[in-house]
Parts: sequence; structure tokens; C-alpha cells
Amino acid sequence: MIRSTLSFTALTLSLAMSPADAQMGKPNTGLPTTKLRIGDTTLVAEIAATNEQRSTGLMYRFSLPPDGGMLFVFDAPRPLSFWMRNTYVALSIAFIDAHGTILNIADMAPRDERSTWSTGPALYALEMRKGWFAQKGITAGARVEGLPGKAGG
Repeated sequence: MIRSTLSFTALTLSLAMSPADAQMGKPNTGLPTTKLRIGDTTLVAEIAATNEQRSTGLMYRFSLPPDGGMLFVFDAPRPLSFWMRNTYVALSIAFIDAHGTILNIADMAPRDERSTWSTGPALYALEMRKGWFAQKGITAGARVEGLPGKAGG
């Protein structure tokens, strides 16, 4: 039973990737992307803006591009909480308010189902490879530019 489940998961992942994307480790998710800037740092993030997209997030992925991640967009600012169910890449998450300011950044371990919370009402959450924000010198209080909607634009 376990073997067939793993085979099904591998088949599902391989069907979701084009050959070129598979070579680059980038899933062909069909999600739109946006270019964001934080200070002098530029990144490309897939946009998860629907309930279904946000629920799936980065689940079942085993890698991310060096300056690639996922931006979760919500309808209104509120306290946000994330977990790592079925997520295999260690991540850092930045919670961002409606003005485009990073409220807090937290690290999350693969497959950890404990909740990680924003420190205040957030409109966005940006997930990147673990340590990405620290490596770029990005901390709470930094401003994110290029966010969909009014913030950061």
C-alpha cells in the first residue's frame, strides 16, 4: 500500500512538470508570477491568491529556484498562520502588512504541523528557502515593492 501511494505521488509530480521545468527543478504549476523587490534584492514569486492555491502552497515540492518563492495574497489583513504539512523544503516566511512592510520572519521545518503566526494583521505571506531573508540581510520592517494590489506598488 505504501509503495503504490509513493508511486502515485511520484507520477502526480512528474505529470505536473514539463521536461524543461523538471530539469530546472521548477514545477509547472500554472500559477502567475510576480517580480518583487526588497531593498536591492529582486525575487520572482508564484502567486497563490485563491483558497485552493493557498491551501496547496508549496506542498509536494522538493526544491525552489535560488531567488524564487511563493507569495500568498489574502482578501483582507488578519492574523495569519501557516504550517508545513506535506511540504518538503525548509522555508522562511515573511508576513507582510497592507502597506508592504514585513511584520516578522520565521523559519519553518519540513513537514512540521505546528502553526507559525504573523505578529499582526498581514495581507501577504512570502515563503522562500530557509535562510534566504537572513542571507540577503532582510529583516522585519523592510518594505516589499511590487505586491499585487495597493501595497508595495
